[in-house]
Amino acid sequence: MKNILGFLLTVIVFTTSCSSGKKALEKGDYYSAMEKAVSRLQSSPNNSNATRVLQDGYQQALDWSQNELDQILSGSNSFKWEEAINIMTQVNALADKINATPAARKIIRNPKRYTSELDLAYDKATEERYNAGLYNLKAHTRESARIAYNHFLKANSFTPGYKDVAEQLAISKKLATVTVILETIPLNTIKYKLSSEFFYNEIYNAMNKRFPRASFVNFYSLDEAEKAKLKHPDFVVRVEFYDFTVGNTEHTEVEEMVKRKVEIPATDSTRAKHINYEAKLKTYTDKVISEGSVNMKIIDFNNNKVIRKRHFPGSFVWINDYAIYVGDIEALNNKQLELTKRKALPLPPKQDLFIEFTKPIHSQITQNLRSFFSSYD
Repeated sequence: MKNILGFLLTVIVFTTSCSSGKKALEKGDYYSAMEKAVSRLQSSPNNSNATRVLQDGYQQALDWSQNELDQILSGSNSFKWEEAINIMTQVNALADKINATPAARKIIRNPKRYTSELDLAYDKATEERYNAGLYNLKAHTRESARIAYNHFLKANSFTPGYKDVAEQLAISKKLATVTVILETIPLNTIKYKLSSEFFYNEIYNAMNKRFPRASFVNFYSLDEAEKAKLKHPDFVVRVEFYDFTVGNTEHTEVEEMVKRKVEIPATDSTRAKHINYEAKLKTYTDKVISEGSVNMKIIDFNNNKVIRKRHFPGSFVWINDYAIYVGDIEALNNKQLELTKRKALPLPPKQDLFIEFTKPIHSQITQNLRSFFSSYD
């Protein structure tokens, strides 16, 4: 019993020591130590270990922060002011946490905060990013424009509306973005016009979901390209039905004799016996087969060169099974009995069958386009 109590006491002491930040302080992880100590004081205001850690470590944490700031700002690292912002923000976050904890506030009555220094750091960080954006934009390449866009975006997050950053964002975004026109070839037959348009729209919607306007790949329909006066896209994706058949029907009938032997258990007055059941079962199967294929080309608009060409097949088979029987119902198994409860059904509309056989084609095309254009995003 004494051993158990001693073990539990050791665990409690060890847990309290760790959660108070003592171990982190000993390792020189000052801010982790301070956060653990303050958190401990929130739940246990009189915790002696947490109190001692905060008393001994707070000034060490501030000294470490100041040393880091001095080294960063005296160096020539790119975006050094952002590193400075991270440290100042960490100091301020700790001050907020101390002020929100009465027990910690009694120990550290006036925690350090950066205010004007942080404002200056944001100004300098904004300028760093803005100038980096201008520098990269001068290269006039798609990759450098993308880098420039990210710099301008960061500058705007530090200081919204800084100089002409909105205009520079628009310029760099336009230069960095790959424009793609999705050209869909309409079917000659009126019967499937709406179904084919639905298929084409689904591809267009899938591409715009994967590559929204905020991305670096923008898809346009022919109508949208005309409205946007997009005369020189980077790529044209041409999608066209190659061949298809819809509504080929097959009807089969299978007749068979089914038998089943059932044992009647013995009773006190009778002996066990078997009863033989049999029935003539006729099973009908109606099939409607629809299939086709679609060609897709990705064309480099600048030189009219086909850089990818794919052929995507698809099929769909509608099946309805049903049955009738003559004889003993007991001869049927569960599956056969279920078939007898079913009836002949009207064939589905051909427009619906068209959409069904194009579903696997849609999946193949969108996956292929996502794979190809992901490298540009």
